Amino acid sequence: MFIVTAEEMYGIDRETMGSIGVDGKILMENAGREVSREIKKRITKKDVITVLVGGGNNGGDGFVVARTLHVEGYSVKVVQVVGDEKIKGDADYHKNLFLRCNGLIFYRDFISDEVKHIIKDSTVIVDAMVGIGVRGTLKDSILSIAQFVNESNKQVIAIDIPSGLPADEYHSEFYAVQADTTVVIGALKQSLFLQDTASYYGEWMMVSIGFPFEVIHQYTDKQWWNITDFQSSFPKRKENSHKGTHGRGLVIGGNHLMPGSVMMTTRAAVRSGAGLTTTGTSKSVISMMASSCNESMYIPIQEQEGYLSGASEIDYSVYDAVAIGMGIGRKKVTQKLIQETITAAKGILLVDADGLYHLKDQLNELKSRQKPTILTPHPGEMATLLDVTISEILQKPFSFSKEFAMEYGVYLVLKGKFTIITSPTGRQVVESGGNPGLAKGGSGDVLSGIILAMVMQDQPIFEAICNACYLHSASADNLVKEKHSVYDLTATDIIEGIPNVLRTLTSSE
Repeated sequence: MFIVTAEEMYGIDRETMGSIGVDGKILMENAGREVSREIKKRITKKDVITVLVGGGNNGGDGFVVARTLHVEGYSVKVVQVVGDEKIKGDADYHKNLFLRCNGLIFYRDFISDEVKHIIKDSTVIVDAMVGIGVRGTLKDSILSIAQFVNESNKQVIAIDIPSGLPADEYHSEFYAVQADTTVVIGALKQSLFLQDTASYYGEWMMVSIGFPFEVIHQYTDKQWWNITDFQSSFPKRKENSHKGTHGRGLVIGGNHLMPGSVMMTTRAAVRSGAGLTTTGTSKSVISMMASSCNESMYIPIQEQEGYLSGASEIDYSVYDAVAIGMGIGRKKVTQKLIQETITAAKGILLVDADGLYHLKDQLNELKSRQKPTILTPHPGEMATLLDVTISEILQKPFSFSKEFAMEYGVYLVLKGKFTIITSPTGRQVVESGGNPGLAKGGSGDVLSGIILAMVMQDQPIFEAICNACYLHSASADNLVKEKHSVYDLTATDIIEGIPNVLRTLTSSE
């Protein structure tokens, strides 16, 4: 499913009507009927339904919904929250169709004192007041109705987007309708995947109304990654494959106080299908790991006072991919190791955790790498790399990610509830699975191991990263569903849950 900004959605709409020639009235009819189909799954003929209608396409969709439900015998009232001069074009056409079907419209300008009573007497509110074109805060008249709706405790179903909610990132202050359900039209809106706005949608689903795939793709390459994408892109293993076929990976990390990080990354890589996995770490960490991770090979790395200091022992040319940073600590002595690895690694390089801390002063060196580089920061680490606040990152995660990935030529995985994966060309994918059980130390280390394994398989690197993120969150979701809670789930559990996800999602093979 594609993700759009408001401007991109308007472009898709114009192109479909202009170049393709689909009449706007037909698109509006399609939208209203598809939304009505979803609404009918959630209501009964006993419900009293009020459709709050504003101007523009969103209001026009509301008139189609009202007419569709009305002619099928549902109890429907329409409250028009703007003056007639705001109901134009296709919306006016569908308003008149509703009236000719003996539909009932209340005009907000004349019954302002009664709107609250109409809402109170309803069981279901359909919100079609303001669409993706909202700029700034709602106007006073609509703002008061939005407040009535939020205070009513009625079932609220929004058409395309809750009124007052920005469609894009980098929003200023806003007041929006809190929907229980939102039926998104045509393409997913960017604010579905932002920390401060996602919850306003409630449960959501998307309906298609006739926008051609080619037209949508012409305006956006942002995408939401789901089970269908995973299953269609995940590589099948050949009968005659061997351990060398599935990659030689190297994990570098750990210190005497944090041996667990590199251990989890190594185990996750092995579980996720890496052909051969080697761990480069200190001798003390190797002695702790060897008995619990028999499948990995080990290389002792130079250390000073328990911290890794250099890797002249490593022949990087024999590895297809290297992951570095997990548990190495932030001692200055370790910076040399990061610098050596950036220069010496001949294959794919993944930098995570403390490796990102040391990388800040070496970002320009990434531009000269001939092989792909993957960085996996959480918002705090991203803020440090860019010298901005975490709040700024959370307000504009798509923009910051895209600008950074394109400037330094890297694949960027901005981790969070809505993980944004960005390619060096600016292509973006959101992976939104997972649960609060992932908010624990070690989860990121596990993800790095899964990514390391995936990028060495027979699939494009971008799809491999997306599939790794999906596998990581799917393991957490399955475990919470079957035998864990979000409280007791650990990073080690996620590793052990990988086989079940792979077996389930690849069973058709």
